Amino acid sequence: MTIIESEVKVNKPVSEVFAFLSNMNNHEKLMPDNIYNWVSTEDEVSFTIQNMAKLAIKISSRVENKELIAIPTEKAPFEIELKWTTEDNGDGTTTAKHILSADLNVMMKMLASGPLQKLVDHQTAQLQAILG
Repeated sequence: MTIIESEVKVNKPVSEVFAFLSNMNNHEKLMPDNIYNWVSTEDEVSFTIQNMAKLAIKISSRVENKELIAIPTEKAPFEIELKWTTEDNGDGTTTAKHILSADLNVMMKMLASGPLQKLVDHQTAQLQAILG
């Protein structure tokens, strides 16, 4: 299993950060420009990654103010799990971590790990930019 992660400190309370991440409609604001055909509800989203694949994911687990897990609802090119964890830093700020777990063969790992790392880094940077 390939684990790709990115962490950021957000100047908002954990409840606000978790509420934002808990609504899949908000995730479009975290995506890079190469994402299109975005369709979402609070719990599910589908989109196309330019020159790569179409993905449909849904929230499979929520642990209030701690963890959010999303998994594919349709067959994906490889097994994948998207997880966000939020941790109260005790000073009104939150540490948010985005963890992408993917079952990649050697060839896919060489091709996809760079773009996937860029994606999770972009999403955490956008979260910090939007929420402060």
